[in-house]
Amino acid sequence: MPVQINDPYLAQSFLVEIDGVTVASFSEVSGLDVAISVVEYRNGSEDTTVRKLPGLAKYSNITLKRGIVGDLALWQWLNAVRHGEVQRWDGVIVLLNARREPMLRIRFRRGWVCKWEGPTLNAHSNDVAMESIEICHEGLDIE
Repeated sequence: MPVQINDPYLAQSFLVEIDGVTVASFSEVSGLDVAISVVEYRNGSEDTTVRKLPGLAKYSNITLKRGIVGDLALWQWLNAVRHGEVQRWDGVIVLLNARREPMLRIRFRRGWVCKWEGPTLNAHSNDVAMESIEICHEGLDIE
């Protein structure tokens, strides 16, 4: 029987969907991680062994970066939070294969924008003016 080799997916082809709508093109997504805290305890009769139990799941903020194109939707989402109107949305980062077909979906729950960062401006540079947002959320799932 021949051995089947699966090539890994490239990190350069992805889509971002928020509340079921594909959002503007982002050049970078980071912060897709989860860590389970460890709770250590010792039984009273065991003097040399520390027991370890899973604790709370902690999720990093998701950072989305893109070139500024004049669309104020991300700023308006943050601005609503600044004025006490927290709008929580579910979202999905869709990893695509070379044929632009969905291969992996990373879903976040109850996210809202907690940080916006504007571009670094430099008259001696010809870099693209970039903006980024951080989305805090309450969980990740992979489909």
